[in-house]
Amino acid sequence: MGKKSKKCSNKRRLLWWAFGAVGLGARVLTALSLLVIATSFQSLNKDSAFLKECIEEKREAMPSLADAVRFCNGGD
Repeated sequence: MGKKSKKCSNKRRLLWWAFGAVGLGARVLTALSLLVIATSFQSLNKDSAFLKECIEEKREAMPSLADAVRFCNGGD
């Protein structure tokens, strides 16, 4: 039989490039999402250290640990 037509070949090449671009875009999006998650964990770690410090300071002045935790969490 004859050679494949160029029209089919160009169409296949275009689909290959489109598929590659979509895959690359998905990988970039995944990397950005992981970066955002890592940044939020660091923020939580700082908040946790601050809460621990607050509880340790207030525990000396308050009658119970529960009262110190409630105060540091924004309670009365």
